[in-house]
Amino acid sequence: MVARFEQIGLHDLSDGDVVIKAEYSDINYKDALAATGKGRILKRFPLVGGIDVAGTVVSSGDRRFRKGQRVLVTGCGLSEEHDGGYAEYARLKGQWVIPLPKGMTTLSCMMLGTAGFTAALAIHRLEHNGLHPAGGPVVVTGAGGGVGGLAVNMLAQRGYEVVAITGKPEAQGYLKSLGAGSILLRSEIDYGSKPLERAQWQGAVDNVGGAMLAWLTRTTGWWGSIASIGLTGGHELHTTVMPFILRGINLLGINSVATPRRLRLKIWKRLATDLKPAKLKSIAATVIPLDGLPAAFPKLLQGRQLGRIVVKIA
Repeated sequence: MVARFEQIGLHDLSDGDVVIKAEYSDINYKDALAATGKGRILKRFPLVGGIDVAGTVVSSGDRRFRKGQRVLVTGCGLSEEHDGGYAEYARLKGQWVIPLPKGMTTLSCMMLGTAGFTAALAIHRLEHNGLHPAGGPVVVTGAGGGVGGLAVNMLAQRGYEVVAITGKPEAQGYLKSLGAGSILLRSEIDYGSKPLERAQWQGAVDNVGGAMLAWLTRTTGWWGSIASIGLTGGHELHTTVMPFILRGINLLGINSVATPRRLRLKIWKRLATDLKPAKLKSIAATVIPLDGLPAAFPKLLQGRQLGRIVVKIA
C-alpha cells in the first residue's frame, strides 16, 4: 500500500447524503498508521485518508442539514471503510454529521477532533462510574500525545488532581502548563509483580495499554475505574481478576468510532461547555497545509510530536 495525492472527482467518493466542502482535518495516530501502512487500518483500498473533517454543507439529502451550515464528522469509519477528510470535498452519511456546537469554529473542532472527543468520552464515562474531584488523584498515561494532553487539561479544569505519565522528559513543562499536578516519567516506573500493588489513584485515562494498563489495574484504588483508549504499548493485557473482585475496579473500553449518535451529540455539547479545554491553542499549536501530511506522519509515529496537528484543507 502506498499513500499519495491523487486528483479525483466527487463521483469517486464513497456514497453519502451530505456533501461538505472541507476546511480542516487533523492527524490522529490511526491516520499515520493508515498512511504509512504500519497498521491494518484500511478495510478497502483505494481510500481517502483522514478520520476527521469539518467544513460547510454544499448539498444535503438529509433534512437535518442545510446548504451553508457548518458541520463536523469524527470517526464513524472515515479512512477505514469510507473516504475521509484529506480532500477538498467529503460525501458523508447524515447520521454521522454533527452540527457545529455553539461557540465553536471548524478550526477549533478539528483542534479537538477525534482526540478531544475520545478524551471527553473517557472522562464522561469515568464520571458516570463515580469519578469525582474530591475522590483523589487521576492518572493520565501517554500524556504528551493529543488525547493525553487534552485529558490532562480537561480534568484539571474540572478540579481533579492530575498525575501525568509520559515517556518524553522534554514534555514536563508543557504538561505542567496544562494543569498536571505531578509528572511520572515512564522509564522511572516500577511496575512491581504482585497481583495488587499499593492503591494510588481513583481513576485513569490510559492511552498506552500493555504493561502500563496491567500496572494500572494493580494500582487503581477501591471502586476506581480505568478508561482504556490506546495500545501504543501493546495490545495484550496480562493481569489477574484480583483488582476486579477485591477492589471492585472497572475497566471501561472507549470506542470513539461507533459511539451512538445521542451520546456523540452529548459529548460535543460538553466539549463546547464544561469540558472545553482552556489550553487548546497550546495543545494544537501545529497547523499544516494538506501537502504537509507526508512529512508529519513519521514524526507522529516516532513519538516526536508534542500535542495535536491540524490540517488546513482549503
